[in-house]
Order: sequence, then C-alpha cells, then structure tokens
Amino acid sequence: MTASFPSACCADIRLCLRAAVGAMLVVAGLGAVQAQSSGSAAGQGGAAAVAAIGQGPGYHDPRSPFKPLQEIDGVLSWKLLSSVTTKADKSRVIPSFPAAVQALDKRTVKVQGFMMPLEPGDKQSHFLLSSVPTTCSFCVPAGPEGLVEVRSKSPVRYTLEPVTVEGQLAVLSDDPYGMFYRVTQAVPASVPAR
Repeated sequence: MTASFPSACCADIRLCLRAAVGAMLVVAGLGAVQAQSSGSAAGQGGAAAVAAIGQGPGYHDPRSPFKPLQEIDGVLSWKLLSSVTTKADKSRVIPSFPAAVQALDKRTVKVQGFMMPLEPGDKQSHFLLSSVPTTCSFCVPAGPEGLVEVRSKSPVRYTLEPVTVEGQLAVLSDDPYGMFYRVTQAVPASVPAR
C-alpha cells in the first residue's frame, strides 16, 4: 500500500519532536515537585528516582490496520533501541545508552519501521522510522527511543507499510533536535520471509 504525503502537513517533524522532548521535561519537573511535596523518598533525598522520561518505543493501537513489527534476525531490535535510560538536566534530556547500544555506533545496521516523511513528495531521502505506525499526521508516535532519523543515498518511496533500510548507525547523546539515533548512507534492504 502506498500513499502520497501532503506537502503542507507538518513540514518539519523534528520541531514536533523537540516540542515533545520539552513536554517530557515539564512532566519530569512536575513529578519531582510532586515527590518533594508528598514527602516521598525522592523528595527526602532518598534513592528513589523520578518517573522515567519519554514515551518508550510507542504504543501500537490494537485498532490499527497494520500489524506490530516482529523481531527479525539481522534487523536491529526496537526493544534494544528503547532500552536507553534518560534524565532531565535543565532544558534537555540526557540519554544513557547501555553498552550493547553504544557498541552499534558507527556500525552498519538494518532497521525496520514505519516511515514518517520529513520532506514533501512521495519519495523521501530524509525521513524518520518509527517503531509503531502513526495514528495522527501531526503527532510523534513514540519518544526519541522509538524513532530513527534516516538519510538515504537515494529517495525511498513513501509507504504506509513497514520499511527496512541498511546504513551506518550513529548513537546520538547530544542531538539539537533530541534524536537518539540516526542512520546515514541508507539503502533499502530486504528481510527474510517469515
């Protein structure tokens, strides 16, 4: 199934992602204030931490016409990518990547996801892959741990079906848009039949 992407729709979703990260910081701040005012262990200087920041790998609506992505040998796991932990520091979210994720930095990987265009037109060379399908044209379906920014060698046709690309992964600890992962020099990749 393919579809055209309207050029007027959310011209730069990276700005939406930045706003979502900002909202996560506000929620984290409110959680810290509530913990302090309630006298919890976190508010009393104890070891308890404020609730995790981020939306995780996203929520797959059971009413979606698209099946959830399945783990595939040789394709980077969203479970692994979303194992990052985060903490709020003033106006930004600081990711802490487990060793297994850090080991993937600058390595060639395959990643599968649902395409979120960042350019007008039905062919994209700069887009996001999401761990879950979008349910709203104006919403980010997952936190930064459920998204991968992709820059492809040649344009990839927009589709509502899952897309698999292969390229060099960058694990990002201080991206200005709040992204955690980027794949560059990407090319469409095939996956084994199930």
